Amino acid sequence: MNGPFTFRDMTLDDCRRVSEIRIHGWRTAYRGLIPQSYLDALDIDADTARRRARFAPGGDVVNLVAELDGEVVGWSAHGPYRDGEVRTEDAELYALYAASELIGAGVGRALLAESARRCAARGHRRMFLWVLKENARARRFYERAGLHADGAEEAFDTDGVAVPEVRYTGVLPLPG
Repeated sequence: MNGPFTFRDMTLDDCRRVSEIRIHGWRTAYRGLIPQSYLDALDIDADTARRRARFAPGGDVVNLVAELDGEVVGWSAHGPYRDGEVRTEDAELYALYAASELIGAGVGRALLAESARRCAARGHRRMFLWVLKENARARRFYERAGLHADGAEEAFDTDGVAVPEVRYTGVLPLPG
């Protein structure tokens, strides 16, 4: 069940709202997990400009927005799994964010279910995603959705600090 939310493909007009949701999400979820200097430097205008410049509907990457009463309250992006420079037959959830004021209200669950449904409809048999190793809340969220850590780990550099991520995977369609 996806609750009261509706889903649609993101449009160019959604870029600013998606940037707001994403940056507020980073500042909330990653506080204490990545350098505060990086979080403080995140800029909604710059993120919006980058998002608009890269916006390309109709490709392999699907950007979805969730709406509640006509307002964008969440965003997800998915597409082929990236194994280095190679795109595989599996799916990857690249991003999943809910408006901070609605965390816990089902936006994330609904967006994950819709992304998984669309990936399965495209013939993908598995979905992968990367999550910060220390982000216990996100890890519990994905585990409740039927995904599990598969042992793969990697780190990315943020302001000179290595931030470890773990890979999660699940068979599509996801349970529930």
